[in-house]
Amino acid sequence: MRKTIVSAALGALALGVAFSAPASAAEVSACLITKTDTNPFFVKMKEGATAKAAELGVDLKAYAGKVDGDHDSQVAAIESCIASGAKGILIAASDTKAIVDQVKKAQEAGLLVIALDTPLDPATAADATFATDNLLAGKLIGQWAAATLGDKAKDAKIGFLDLTPSQPTVDVLRDQGFMIGFGIDPKDPNKIGDEDDPRIVGHDVTNGNEEGGRKAMENLLQKDPDISVIHTINEPAAVGAYQALKAIGKEGDVLIVSVDGGCPGVQAVADGQIGATSQQYPLLMAALGVEAIKKFAETGEKPKPTEGKDFFDTGVALVTDKPAEGVQSISVKDGTDKCWG
Repeated sequence: MRKTIVSAALGALALGVAFSAPASAAEVSACLITKTDTNPFFVKMKEGATAKAAELGVDLKAYAGKVDGDHDSQVAAIESCIASGAKGILIAASDTKAIVDQVKKAQEAGLLVIALDTPLDPATAADATFATDNLLAGKLIGQWAAATLGDKAKDAKIGFLDLTPSQPTVDVLRDQGFMIGFGIDPKDPNKIGDEDDPRIVGHDVTNGNEEGGRKAMENLLQKDPDISVIHTINEPAAVGAYQALKAIGKEGDVLIVSVDGGCPGVQAVADGQIGATSQQYPLLMAALGVEAIKKFAETGEKPKPTEGKDFFDTGVALVTDKPAEGVQSISVKDGTDKCWG
């Protein structure tokens, strides 16, 4: 079922980017640079890139930071890609501002640079971006949380488990989207933490992993033990938050929402650890990225964004078994069938 969905999506999306079948016998090399090689999201992204590279005859080299936020390792990876003569780079940047100068060096050397999942800052620094609409992903879980709480939403106490102190674009977009969906004025749309809604208890960073989620949840509980809603940057952080709450017997008192839609995350929704999650499709992002580099190497043509957007939208769906009126969602069963395309 999952293979059928992914194949159909690849076919439909490829039409919008105007890809063609490979025609050149010359070897094309490409690089994939992710934030870590342990987060399931980036593991799946690597799988998608590797499979598509094998299919198209592309020589793919994969690099990753030691942890989420490891900017220096990503800089070194770009330097290695330039030196190796790669035709293109696919990157999920840890520091979306600081990486821009290095990206420019790669472009000046003739490489196509495509951002995956996380837009650069500015987004135009990359030649293209293949990503979830992260603002929409945040809005969906914010709308669902507000609708689920009903009248209690006006008195909610909300905590945010964010990614890293550098506030990468993906972190900002999901945070701001959640606030908009929940009915909170986010103030500066490009910044986390400047909002003044009294319902917000605070923000803490997780590095996108379970241990970070546990520690951040514990920190926020020290600020206010009566937190009722938690927005998390991803599902590993969400599971960490749940573990921290369970350790003090409060797991049933807090509504947790997240973004990713990986198979473990969807199972966490099924188990009641996460109320709802916005599902994205990293395998698809990476596969399309490899196709784009192959196309660029053969013709010089760069991929085009989705009509009306400044990036190529690879889709998002809210996954929950507790649908809320007015908020479009899919079931856990459907989410399981689709994780991760």
